[in-house]
This record gives sequence, C-alpha cells and structure tokens, in this order.
Amino acid sequence: MSELQSALDALAADDVRSLPPRQQLDEITELLEARNRIDAQLARRVRAAELQQAPEDDGMRSMQSWLRGRGRLSAAAAGQLVRNGRALDHLPALAAAFAEGAVTAEQVAVVAPVVKEDRRTAALALGVDLADLDEVFTAVAASRDIRQLGRVVQHYLARLDPDGPEPDPTEERGLTLSTFSDGTVVIRGQLDAVGGEKLQAALEAVVQADRPKGDLRTRAQQLADALVQLADNQLASGHLPFLRTVKPTVVVTITSTDLFDPAPGPASATTAFGSLLSAAKVRQLACDGSVVPVLVDGDGLPLDMGRTKRVYPPHLRRAVELRDDTCVFAGCGAPKYWCEVHHLIHWLFGGETSLENGALLCERHHTNVHHGFRIERDSQGRWHTYRPDGTEILIGTALAS
Repeated sequence: MSELQSALDALAADDVRSLPPRQQLDEITELLEARNRIDAQLARRVRAAELQQAPEDDGMRSMQSWLRGRGRLSAAAAGQLVRNGRALDHLPALAAAFAEGAVTAEQVAVVAPVVKEDRRTAALALGVDLADLDEVFTAVAASRDIRQLGRVVQHYLARLDPDGPEPDPTEERGLTLSTFSDGTVVIRGQLDAVGGEKLQAALEAVVQADRPKGDLRTRAQQLADALVQLADNQLASGHLPFLRTVKPTVVVTITSTDLFDPAPGPASATTAFGSLLSAAKVRQLACDGSVVPVLVDGDGLPLDMGRTKRVYPPHLRRAVELRDDTCVFAGCGAPKYWCEVHHLIHWLFGGETSLENGALLCERHHTNVHHGFRIERDSQGRWHTYRPDGTEILIGTALAS
C-alpha cells in the first residue's frame, strides 16, 4: 500500500497541463486501467470482509453500512460494490479480467444479475454451464462497449425462463424525493424497461422541442428542465386527480410585506410541501397565478379570507397566446402551452393585467427575465430581448442565452 501511495504522490506532482495531447490520452488510458485494477481489489477485499463479518469490529451491522459510514459512499454505490464482490465469486474469468484492468466496475455490475441465486438455479436446471457463460460475458466486456454488454446480458436473462410469468413492472419501479434544507429536491429511483422507455420518450420530446439557438445547457440540465415542464403541463391541464378535495397546484404562502417589497427576500415564503422560497421567486410565480388575500391577527390566526383573484384570467391569456403564439425570448419559440404570462411591469408595482402588459415566456426564460434580462415590444409589434448589461440579443449576430 505504501508503494501505491508513493506512486499516486508522484502522479499528483506531474505538470499535466504541459503534456502533449497524445501523451495525455495515453496516460489517461493507463490511469483507467489502473483504476479498474484498484476497483477489482476493492471488490475482492469488500467481499472477504463481508464473509469475515469484519464490519462488526467497527460496530457496523453490514458492509453496506460500513461503506456508507466510513467510506462516505452513497447507499447505491455501497450496495453495488458489495454485489460486485459477491458476483465475482461465481465469475472467475471476469474477476481475472477485472484484476488485469481489462473490464470496469460498471461492466461487472451489468453482468452481476446473471449469478443471482435463483438464476444460477435456473441455469443449472437447463444444463447451462456457468463457466462457459463466464467466458462469453468476459470476452464481450473486454471488447465491446457497456451498452452492447447490457444487451447480451438482457438477451440471456430473457431466455433463461422463456415460459415463466412476465415480471410485474411495478416491482421494478421505485422513486424517492428527498428535500434538503434549502428546498432542493433530490430524485433517486429506477424504472422497468417499459416505464423507462415511456419516460425517456416524453422527456426527449420536450428536449427536442425546446432547443433555442445558442442553448448552453448540459444534457442533464435539459432533461431536468423537461421533467419540470412535464409537471407544468400536467398541472396546467387540470386533468390530474384531486388532492384533498382541490385540484393539485403549487401553493405558496407569503406575507404581503415580503411580497410587495422589491428586495429579493430570501426564505420569505413557504410551499405546501415545506420548502422555503425567496420573495423574488414568489413574485415570478405570481405573474400568472392566483392570489388569495388572508387577514390575520397579531398571533398569525386567520380573521378573514378574501376571494381568489386570478392574475391573468383565461380570456386575457388566450388573447396573449393568439398574439405571441410562442415564448417571445429571442431564439426560443417554446410552444404557448409551455408558457406563463409575464407582466412587463409587475402587477405588484402597478402594472396592469392587460394584453399590452403581458408576454408569453417559457419557465426558463421567465426566470431569466426576473434575474436581469429584459423583453420589450416595439411599435411594430416585434419583441426584443436585452441582456443584463443592456445589450440586445440579435439572432444571427449574437447567440441567445
């Protein structure tokens, strides 16, 4: 181990930015192989420690819990590492290739389901030689990309019990939503093949329809925006099941003082699910939302509740849609049913809820306009978009944000 640490120290001292491109790529290849070899030894030792019940020496009940606590791994990463170690007990050829650096930990994870106990039993009943399978999967892993390896594994598993009952897709689905203290929601989950295909098809449709010129979002950001857009579309359609006798919607509570104060007002509002939002974010939501005034006493108890006021009523929204048709931010063109109606002068500060004071903006560009960008309609009816520094975004000569 000390020699390994010394080698890593020497690598850390290299001036990597001065290396020529060819040498850079060659050394990255060597490092990838070295990482595979380290991952192989890690899986082997994790398996040995599990068999020895070593985590009990640190007061932990399992290798997964030890890896999460001492190794600071996520539950998913810790579980996969343990499963890889178990699988390699039954796949000596794959284990040897892994130890040589020829395959990756991800590839081992793809093959691991093949040697679950029930599948080993089914293979034995059919006269399948596990050693032959081991050689085949190892050869594919060492020479093909991970997607092709996955297809080979799926092909085998699908034919292991061709006459058996189809698995219940709901048993293969799971989703958790974890909310951090700042309101950020982390999504973790998995879907069966059909459910995953449906979700990917829906997200891809939104991604491909929302590709404004000069879009600098990463693929991950595009997919996340698409998921939010799907939620927006469903909430706006009014076809979702009722939630506690009312139609599901985004509900935010804020005091009138914070709402009407132009300051950003961090953590001024509370959502129905307990997250905190800034007053600035609430003012953005309020552009095309409904407002219910509530009079409270000194102890915060409601005294009187006024009537719900829809800021942009349906007939005015239709008029804005007819005029603008799409998001008016330069280079966007997102369809009208993705858009919110933005007040050019916010109604909180005296702006009218009218056709002249409204503009269609998709969620992303509505956010931009509430954070320094500006849109304006000239006397000829053409929309112009300006950056926070006051320069105009001109499609063809300057890319849209």
